[in-house]
Amino acid sequence: MKTISLAFSYLILTVHFALGIWGLLGFIEYLTGHVLIVSLQNPNFPSGTQFLHWVLATTAGFTFLIGYLEKWKHTPYVMAILYCCLSTLCFIETFDFMTKESRYILYAIELVEYIAITLYLFKSKRMRNHFNM
Repeated sequence: MKTISLAFSYLILTVHFALGIWGLLGFIEYLTGHVLIVSLQNPNFPSGTQFLHWVLATTAGFTFLIGYLEKWKHTPYVMAILYCCLSTLCFIETFDFMTKESRYILYAIELVEYIAITLYLFKSKRMRNHFNM
């Protein structure tokens, strides 16, 4: 079980690193109009929604990384709040602006991921020890 928990902790570290970089690249593209790798903007999203999307993605990614590395005891609580914010924004994006047929399935997958990570942060012995909870 310890091996699975360790592997999951490395997986969520990797995911949050990718989330932070993706958010940062999207935010830079949003602010400058320069596509650095591939276009990350969704033309269906209003400007304010797109802005909030990149702010939350960048914040969530780097908050987890810094919180994990610093063993900040409030990391699980802050991440739960950020996941609620991301879930709410994604709900709005999914039901009001997205046109992709798979949008509802993708939204459900995203919610399951947030719930699984949150439960892991609060319930796993490894994370409770790591964050001194």
